[in-house]
Amino acid sequence: MSNRSQRDAKRRTIHLKHELKRLEYKNLSQNLSLEKELRFKMIQELNELPRNSSRVRIKNRCILTGRSHAVYRICRLSRIKFRELASQGLLMGITKSSW
Repeated sequence: MSNRSQRDAKRRTIHLKHELKRLEYKNLSQNLSLEKELRFKMIQELNELPRNSSRVRIKNRCILTGRSHAVYRICRLSRIKFRELASQGLLMGITKSSW
């Protein structure tokens, strides 16, 4: 596995670990019915979380090659590997169309 794929896998685990805290802090910081001091404290707590725990830092990559462009979300495969596997008949329910 390439370094970029390992880095992305690490980001995914960190995101799962801190996801609930991040959502809680974010919702409380945006709640206008709370006091300003409490909201400011929630913003500070949110900023103290690791950067890699953010959902935005996760990049879709092919699980076989690590390619970052043209990756199908459903199966997490790049278009190239998807076509190769489909041509070999290794993907269930996928048939080559001809008309």
